[in-house]
Amino acid sequence: MDNEKIIEHIAEIEREIAVLPAGGVSKKNVHGNIYYYHRITQNGKRIEKYVKADEVDELISNIEKRKKLEKELKKLKQCMPKEKNLDFKTKVLVGDRLKSLISIIRNYKKRECIQMLRDYIFKDIADKVFILYGLRRTGKTTLIRQIILELSESDFNKAAFIQITSKDSLSDIDEDLRLLEKNGYKYVFLDEVTLMEDFIEGASLFSDIYASSGMKIVLSGTDSLGFAFSKEEQLYDRCIMLHTTFIPYREFENVLGIYGIDEYIRYGGTMSLGGINYNASTPFSNIKDTEEYINTSIAKNIQHSLKMYQYGGHFRQLLDLYEKGELTNVINRVVEDMNHRFTKNVVESTFKSHDIGVTANNLLRDRVDPINIRKHMELDKVTLGIKNMLDILNKEEQSIDISDVHMTQIKEYLAILDLIKEIDLEYLPEVNQKSKIVVVTQPGLRYAQAEAIVENLLLDEKFQELDIQKRTHILERLLSEIRGRMMEDIVLLETKLAKKDKHVFKLQFPIGEFDMVVQDPKTLSCEIYEIKYSNQRAREQYRHINDEEKCAMTIHRYGNITGRYVIYRGENTEMDSIQYLNVEDYLKSLEKTR
Repeated sequence: MDNEKIIEHIAEIEREIAVLPAGGVSKKNVHGNIYYYHRITQNGKRIEKYVKADEVDELISNIEKRKKLEKELKKLKQCMPKEKNLDFKTKVLVGDRLKSLISIIRNYKKRECIQMLRDYIFKDIADKVFILYGLRRTGKTTLIRQIILELSESDFNKAAFIQITSKDSLSDIDEDLRLLEKNGYKYVFLDEVTLMEDFIEGASLFSDIYASSGMKIVLSGTDSLGFAFSKEEQLYDRCIMLHTTFIPYREFENVLGIYGIDEYIRYGGTMSLGGINYNASTPFSNIKDTEEYINTSIAKNIQHSLKMYQYGGHFRQLLDLYEKGELTNVINRVVEDMNHRFTKNVVESTFKSHDIGVTANNLLRDRVDPINIRKHMELDKVTLGIKNMLDILNKEEQSIDISDVHMTQIKEYLAILDLIKEIDLEYLPEVNQKSKIVVVTQPGLRYAQAEAIVENLLLDEKFQELDIQKRTHILERLLSEIRGRMMEDIVLLETKLAKKDKHVFKLQFPIGEFDMVVQDPKTLSCEIYEIKYSNQRAREQYRHINDEEKCAMTIHRYGNITGRYVIYRGENTEMDSIQYLNVEDYLKSLEKTR
C-alpha cells in the first residue's frame, strides 16, 4: 500500500475510532443483583457510568471494535515515514500528508452547494466562520477535501486540516490554532468539531479570535443541533451555515452517476450509494442498516447535542426520557411512527380503491362463476388478514408512552436536522381547512422502513395460502403504490425548495385532488399538476385538472390557470393540450430556478 492510501486509511480509521467508546466494562454484585458500569479515564481520573443490562453487549462489542481499530492504526502509522512537524496537541495534517489525504477524491464530482464554500474561501468575507453540517454520509468531509484541492499552491501551503476526536478539548484546539497562526497558516478546516464536549459553550473562540484576525475557519460536524444552538448563542451573526443533509434527485444523478427515480426512491438521501463517483455501500440497503443509521445519525445526534448544550439545560420536556435512558429509543420510534403512518395510509387506500380486495358487489356480480367467487373470497381473506395486522400495528404504536409534547419537540429537532419538511395541504371549497404533509427528505430511509412493514403485513397466514403468482402480484402492487406516493412527495418537496417565491401545495376537493399546485402570488396565477407513477399516458390521468368545476374553484381562489401538467415516468409529450413531463427531466430542470 502506497503512502497516499495509507494516509487515507489512517484518516478513515481515526474517524471511526472517534465515535466508538473507550475504556472497559465492569460488573458488580450488589446484594445478589448484577450491575454493569462503563469504566473510562478522563484527565487522569477513573469514571464509572451505569449501563443498562440490555445495552451491555453492544457497548462491549463497540469497545472491542475500537481496540481492534487502534491496533490496526498503530501498525499503519509504523509504515509511514517520519517527517518533521510542528508540535500539535491534536491531529493536524499539513503539507505532504494533507496532499495525500485529499488526493483520493480528485476525480469525484462536486455537489452544487460547494459554491457557498468557494465564496467564503476565495472572496473577501471577514470575521465569520463557515459551518458545514449535516447527517452522516452526506458529503461534508468530501466537500472540505475538494475545496482544499482548489487552492493555489501558495495557498495550499497555508492550509491545515484538523481531525477532531472526543478526547480533544477546546483548549487543545486553541493552542494548535495559535501555533498555526504564528507559522502563517490562513486556511484551517476542522472536521467533526462537535465531538468536543466543550464546543457549543466555547464556539465563539473561532470567530472572535481567529476569523477576526484574518483566518478562514471551516467547521464540520454531524451534530446539526449543536451547530444550531451555537448559531443562536456563541456564533450569533458571525457564521455562514451550509446544511448538506438534503440531496436532490439531480445531484443523486449528476454526482453519484446513478439514474432513475426508482433508484432515488430506494436509496436516495446519502452520498454513499456505489456508483461512478462514490463507492461506499448505502445505509438503506436493508432494514437493519437503516435502523442503525437512524439510531447513530439521528437519535444519538439529537441526544448528544442536547447533552452538550448548557450542561443539558435545553432538554426541556425530554429531560425525563433522557434521565430514564429512553430518549434514543423514543426518537427512533417517532421516526418509525411517521413512516408507519405513511405506509398504513398507502396500504389502506390501496385496498380501498384498487382490485386487490373485493366488495360484496364483486361477489354478487360474479355469482354465476364459482371460480371467480372462490378467487374473490381468497383475496377477501387476505384483505381482512392484512387489515387485522394493521390494527395490531396500530395498537402496538398506541401502547408506546410518547406524549404529544414529546412528539412535537422531537419533530422540531428533526426539522432542524433537515430530515423532515412539511408541505401544505389545502381544501376547496372549505378554505379554512388546512393540514400538512410530512415528507422525509431522505427517501431511501422511508422506503426501507415502508418495504419492511409491507413484508411484515404479508406474513399473514391467509396471504401465505395464496399461490406464488397472487402473492407476488399483491406485494408488487403495494410496493408500487408506495413508490408512487413517494414520487408525489419528492416532486412536491423539490418544487417547494426550488421555487421559494411560489406557493407550492396539494389541493384536496370533496372528490379528487390536484397532486400539486404552484401559485405565483405576484401574478395571481397558478399551474396545476397530476403526478402519476406510470410510464403510460391515459385520459383518466388528467380528468381532475380538466374538471371544469374544480378549475373554476381554483381560479376563484388562486388566480388564472396558466398550465396543466402530468408528471410521470414516460417521455415528454403533449396529449389533449395537457403537457406530459418526464419526472427525472422535471426534477433536473428545477436547478435553473435555484
